Amino acid sequence: MEGQETGEQASVLVGKKPVMNYVVAVLTFFNQGVKSVAVKARGSAISKAVDTVELLKRAFVKNLNVKSINIGTETLEREGRKANVSTIEILLEKPEE
Repeated sequence: MEGQETGEQASVLVGKKPVMNYVVAVLTFFNQGVKSVAVKARGSAISKAVDTVELLKRAFVKNLNVKSINIGTETLEREGRKANVSTIEILLEKPEE
């Protein structure tokens, strides 16, 4: 599980671990007082990022605010060949209490 914190915003990079790991990472940032968390993923991990946000909204933070969803494409070079990989960034804000 990778996470970075820069001032008021943190980011969680979704990869191959179970969804609950990323849910816990986002909740940890919110409990530390971070105002917004970006959930980022590429390629086949995109569905896991969406699952993470939906689980957070359904079970843990009822009035979670999805501020923005950004999608894009990155060009990666592997073994001398270029490949396009889809990306997603979901910006979450903790509701004011």
